[in-house]
Amino acid sequence: MDQAREWIAQARSIAVLTGAGASAESGIPTFRGADGLWRNYRAEDLATPQALQRSPKLVWEWYLTRRQAIARAQPNAGHKALVELERRSHRFTLITQNVDGLHRRAGSWHLLELHGNIWTTRCVSCGRIREDYRTEYDELPPRCECGGMERPGVILFGELLDGQTWMAAEQAAADADVFLVAGTSAVVYPAAGLAQIAKAAGARVIEVNLEETALSGFADCTLTGRCGEILPLLLP
Repeated sequence: MDQAREWIAQARSIAVLTGAGASAESGIPTFRGADGLWRNYRAEDLATPQALQRSPKLVWEWYLTRRQAIARAQPNAGHKALVELERRSHRFTLITQNVDGLHRRAGSWHLLELHGNIWTTRCVSCGRIREDYRTEYDELPPRCECGGMERPGVILFGELLDGQTWMAAEQAAADADVFLVAGTSAVVYPAAGLAQIAKAAGARVIEVNLEETALSGFADCTLTGRCGEILPLLLP
């Protein structure tokens, strides 16, 4: 812990990658945990372009269930610690795989949402993107002003990440003196490869997670525990 805190204190550029574990403490179910099933469907079977095309109403019902759970949640101590770390840092970028918007609600500013944001919608016809904080609709799927179907503004399984967002994430990883990975299983690519980019460029890689991951043997420092407990202790 002392070594990790010292690296962070000395760093002029810090990049952070967060995953579902960072939000689990706020009460948001994870995709792959024991609570990851919904009406006997796996998330991997619902969050796909094929499922959206085949059963848009079902997919939207699932996303609205997720919105309802997220709406009840509040940013936790881990989210708030990252806001404070950003405030104290010379250069800081927070990269998240989460779509719940809790980092933004906590006050994070230099934020890259790799997988989009569940509180936005995108029209499949005209491409219009808008914020939408409703948890219920009169009609499913919702319709755009142009008449086209709206879809959740998130990256579905099998879709490419937004090119500009990914390029910014790669650059932040390559420029980092410290790359902090918090609450992610490090199995979802390409995000899981950011730590490798950072380390190849000379960064110290620090992992914070509840259990050992594919990244643990690669990291310079692994801290086992909850993000909400450990991240505040890393503040310089």
